[in-house]
Amino acid sequence: MLLFVVMMAILFLSIVVVQNYRGNIRMKSNLFTESSRELKNPGRGFYQLYRFMITDEEVNYWKMVQGLYEADKDTRLTLVEINLQNYRDGEISRQGMDNVEALFRALSDLDKQLIVRFMYDWDGENSKYEPETIEIILRHMEQLKKVLHEAEEHIFVLQGLFIGNWGEMNGTKYLSDARLLELTEMLDHVTPDRIYLGVRTPEQWRRITGIQKISQNALEEHAFAGRISLYNDGMLGSESDFGTYGVQKIEGEVISERTKELQFQEELCKRVPNGGEVIQDNRYNDFDNAVKDLATMHVTYLNEGHDQTVLDKWKKVKVTEEGCYQGMDGYTYIERHLGYRLLIQEVTFQHNTFSDFIEIGVTMRNVGFAPIYARPEVGIALYDGEQDTYLLYEMEGDLCKLAGGSASEEHLTLTADIPVDRLLRTKYKVYFFLTDLVTGQPILLANEQEAGEYGYCIGSLELYDH
Repeated sequence: MLLFVVMMAILFLSIVVVQNYRGNIRMKSNLFTESSRELKNPGRGFYQLYRFMITDEEVNYWKMVQGLYEADKDTRLTLVEINLQNYRDGEISRQGMDNVEALFRALSDLDKQLIVRFMYDWDGENSKYEPETIEIILRHMEQLKKVLHEAEEHIFVLQGLFIGNWGEMNGTKYLSDARLLELTEMLDHVTPDRIYLGVRTPEQWRRITGIQKISQNALEEHAFAGRISLYNDGMLGSESDFGTYGVQKIEGEVISERTKELQFQEELCKRVPNGGEVIQDNRYNDFDNAVKDLATMHVTYLNEGHDQTVLDKWKKVKVTEEGCYQGMDGYTYIERHLGYRLLIQEVTFQHNTFSDFIEIGVTMRNVGFAPIYARPEVGIALYDGEQDTYLLYEMEGDLCKLAGGSASEEHLTLTADIPVDRLLRTKYKVYFFLTDLVTGQPILLANEQEAGEYGYCIGSLELYDH
């Protein structure tokens, strides 16, 4: 008897759920195709470089920055090199710190994210300018803690550990494992966790972290490995990327470690960004070779002013691959693919009559060289044109898992369940949107369709009675 009562109760509840809405639902999803359009999205692309020498002199940094960046309208990133050589003998003075703070306030007025590199040398003569003791460098890092935290929302990557020729961690006496770790731990301590730190070579990354093989668990279990990225200012410049990768001598034969290090970067840079500048016209930066290696390394950002010879070489190439990029010049093709380039592959709507939910699926691909590293807000907006109102729903799924590069064919489906009993008997336009949580700016997609006020229209829902 008890079993019969329970079964009848379940049947009754099921009927109630199924019959919540007795009308009809029309569902229509739009079709999407890939576009070659330019996407000015945050956290990716070409950058320009600007240098600032910190002194005790009063400087109108707002006027200086506005003048320097007046013609720089097309980039979303900028590399800011800040030279501290005037304080190599001790603390940064009060006036010096005031100038650093004023510089960052001026930079925060730009519509750009910052790649920041503190250094003591601009001329490749680091031994003349670097502090004699590591304690001075550590103290400089401590002094900058406040300004780095105040500028957190504007800084994308902090490159280097303040040391070496051009701030590139070479030509310095602070390259022992113990010194590198000491500097990294201090920089980790004084900077917000959201800011990526960058080191110059994969070997330095391994020496600092002690991690030889990349895995998600290894990065999560380490104190700060998951935020240490790479920057390479010898990119594609030679078989060793101008000393970025080492060589091994086996039975008198010199063997480059390039292949091994590219494979290492392919795994590491699924999780942290990689960028820099290309140099020295050679076969490694011929267009086809460059695209292959930039994709393998998951390169997110490049200097648009260096090496001009290499960049001009790319501009003379015409892309032959089939599809929307055919006929484009090589430089533009590489610009389009730096970092992430997300697109909608397919949209599905389904009415789950048992739960009385509209199930929406948006299948995405990433055809860029690299992942989107900061997880964005992803949502659905249902717009009611008659009432001029809209409903918002969060979507489930992690777009950061789309690594791009050689995995550009992989796809991921984002999902949202819309309860029918909360919808009006009307026709809704359905929009899909992505928002960068750091800048608050919308993330544009590489589809032919234009984004509207509420995002990308992916279809429509209409509820009506019999």
